[in-house]
Amino acid sequence: MVYTPRGVCSRSIHVELDGDTIKNVEFVGGCNGNTQGIASLVRGMNVEDAISRMEGITCGNKSTSCPDQLAKALRQAKLGA
Repeated sequence: MVYTPRGVCSRSIHVELDGDTIKNVEFVGGCNGNTQGIASLVRGMNVEDAISRMEGITCGNKSTSCPDQLAKALRQAKLGA
């Protein structure tokens, strides 16, 4: 599933689930080291656990962040599964 984030530097987030487990995440654009780190940390996590940890995180003066947008992408991916 591909999610188009809003309000952040990333242009897209690719999410692959295996049931309720995050199999793979890939960000296109954004701060490369940070997005790779986020993707690595959530791999193998339960979807709801990851959402609860990242939802609502902001970046600087923005009302969202790449982790917050990933939470939104995961929620959408879970609904579509």
